[in-house]
Amino acid sequence: MLFVNARVLRDIKARKGVLDNELLRRAYLYVARDQRQPPQIRHQAQLQLNTFGRYTRPTTVKNRCVETGRGRGIMSEFGLCRTVFRLKARNHELPGVHKASW
Repeated sequence: MLFVNARVLRDIKARKGVLDNELLRRAYLYVARDQRQPPQIRHQAQLQLNTFGRYTRPTTVKNRCVETGRGRGIMSEFGLCRTVFRLKARNHELPGVHKASW
């Protein structure tokens, strides 16, 4: 049985929220930062941005190991932390990865 870490679930939720709301958030952000727009319109855009939830912000997404939930030492190509990557590579569970020898 695979244990699912709560941090991994939170990261998946954040990634889904960012993906679902990315276009609308960028549009409001563009209007809110556009100095050529009247202040009232910019203020309304900023208020709309504030209504979005926490997990719609791109900064909430963090690369985490899909096995352990560790947030440091992530091999982004595989989505694994360095220790799990090393164990899987040693056991030949990663295709195309083998121990170097020269």
